[in-house]
Amino acid sequence: MSTINTSDYQTWGAIAKVLHNILYSYPNMPLIAQFKRDELAAFWPELEFSTGEQSGKALLSRYLTQWEGDESQLIELQLDYGQLFFGPGDPKAAPWGSVYTSEGQLLNEISTQNLVSFYKTHGIELSLARNEPVDHLGLILLVLQYLFDELALKPNDTQKVRVCTLLLQQHILPWVGRCLALAELHAKTDFYRGISMLAQVYFAHLGTKFDVIPQTVKLYR
Repeated sequence: MSTINTSDYQTWGAIAKVLHNILYSYPNMPLIAQFKRDELAAFWPELEFSTGEQSGKALLSRYLTQWEGDESQLIELQLDYGQLFFGPGDPKAAPWGSVYTSEGQLLNEISTQNLVSFYKTHGIELSLARNEPVDHLGLILLVLQYLFDELALKPNDTQKVRVCTLLLQQHILPWVGRCLALAELHAKTDFYRGISMLAQVYFAHLGTKFDVIPQTVKLYR
């Protein structure tokens, strides 16, 4: 495995937190205003120095620069989130792993149950504010944030490193690239298109740093 230091874990945890806030819930005025105020695009960490990363940052920057906080902009952004990740109807980039890994493309299938068992085995508990399958990408990012924050404090915790590696190998990387590619393809705003590109870079970067070869899984969308 590549050398990983405390600052790497801090960076990855911070990105996971931002992506969780973006992908798990509908956007709201305070969140986008904070991203604009904090110059999220300008300070987004350079992970790969790739074309995709630079393009994603440029799209995000362009969107936040023109953000004025009016109701019509928020409605447009919420509609984009809905058609990508929530509905009504079948979301274009459904954020649940089992939608990709089960032949019926349904929620709470075998891969979801396997993730529940994985969390139980490794003592990971989720306190959910809403009834949501645990393989929702936003929830997985919350778990990654927790693991990376813990590793930033104890970078030599080999057990948590192993948990991260297995989580990426078995439960995230087999399907997340397809989900985010669909989000990039179908996004109608620069915000979600840019975030989708940056998230793809993020997960690819984690796979490289943890030397993960994703488990081979047939995808159904």
